[in-house]
Amino acid sequence: MPSLLGCLFLAIAVGIWQTVETDAAPMVTCGSVVKLQHANTGVNLHSHEISYGSGSGQQSVTGYTGGDDANDYWSVRGSEVNSCPQGTPLSSGSKIKLYHSSTQKWLHSHLFPSPLTNNQEVSAFGSTDSSDTGDIWILEWDKAASAWQQDQPVKLKHADTGTYLSSHSKKFNRPITGQQEICTKAKSKDANWLATEGVYFPAQPQ
Repeated sequence: MPSLLGCLFLAIAVGIWQTVETDAAPMVTCGSVVKLQHANTGVNLHSHEISYGSGSGQQSVTGYTGGDDANDYWSVRGSEVNSCPQGTPLSSGSKIKLYHSSTQKWLHSHLFPSPLTNNQEVSAFGSTDSSDTGDIWILEWDKAASAWQQDQPVKLKHADTGTYLSSHSKKFNRPITGQQEICTKAKSKDANWLATEGVYFPAQPQ
């Protein structure tokens, strides 16, 4: 499984590093490594090697605004092994997994309460070779677009429980002071996310 640094070197080597400044609205395809920003509050989806002190005790996932941080990057993968080759466009209804590049775990949810609001906990779970259905998310959006694009509001619906990846203004104290809770809950205005900076692999013919 390539590291974030490896993906960056590969993208630069073959001339497909795309940014906001050089290319308007590239597609988010399988293999892309991106930051996901919460539309309402502006925090980035973030993880780190700090576990929750309650609930599942798994690795915590938070909302972070601390600048350029490698822990904000997530690799977009298919829901099954080899189900989404690099460069595959993603439509509304596509099932994906999000792989945390720094700690090599999957964005996950399950029926544990979230620590600050008692919604549904979101964690980082598993390993490169270990994953389960709690790691699967379904893309949804309201815009009439055929494929997921940079800066396009999308929702991430948890396949197992039908709840939506969300955040709000409530923040943690130590040891992750100032970082926001990430949770899942019923569909709402708090459930929109934007793919911002990152490595975007161009769409390949299907």
